[in-house]
Amino acid sequence: MMRIPVRAVETAKERLGQTVAVLAILGGTAALAMPAAHVGYTAAKKAEAQRIDLRDTIFPAAEATRIVWQGLDVDGDGQADFANPTGQEPRGHDAYGQGAFGARRDGGSRRHEGVDFVADAGQAVVAPISGYVTKIGYAYAGDADLKFVEITNPALRYAARVFYVEPAVEVGDAVAVGRPIGEVYSLQDKYPGGMTDHVHLEILDKGRRIAATEVLVAREQRVADVHMAD
Repeated sequence: MMRIPVRAVETAKERLGQTVAVLAILGGTAALAMPAAHVGYTAAKKAEAQRIDLRDTIFPAAEATRIVWQGLDVDGDGQADFANPTGQEPRGHDAYGQGAFGARRDGGSRRHEGVDFVADAGQAVVAPISGYVTKIGYAYAGDADLKFVEITNPALRYAARVFYVEPAVEVGDAVAVGRPIGEVYSLQDKYPGGMTDHVHLEILDKGRRIAATEVLVAREQRVADVHMAD
């Protein structure tokens, strides 16, 4: 067996001790450095969170809203007695004028007797009031495509006429406010070059025409509230 000199063993022990000491020093330094780095990281995250809170306070996030139409409750039963037939806004100005009640027609020789509500061709049209279908007629003489539906509510003494509809009801049918009565008929063939598709709504109060916007009120509602209501 080969014998290792005693001096060589002692030298190896000294070197091993030095290595252990260096590692201990380095470990201690790292241990001291880690808490400081952690504190700096935490402080930075906290400052960023404070900046975000401040930004939200100064510039609050915009809530998504949409326009909804609320019909008046004229009989006091807690339920709306009127509905927007298309759910869309009144027709603004286009190549053929505008759709507000009383707007000029034929160079000012007559006034618009209804309110035009924007529509998409083929979309459902709902009953603006409850009652009975008392007439289905033609919007224009000689044009069998463009029809109107008349609904009468004898209890409330209101009537409504909805023009440019392909009816899904018949005379004598009972209809409920807000329920489908037909589909929107496109006006592009009749009025080419810029007429906005719409339905023309006339409301008669005891035989007198009034603006539909007197009984249908537009208001903003949060989209979240709309979904909850649906």
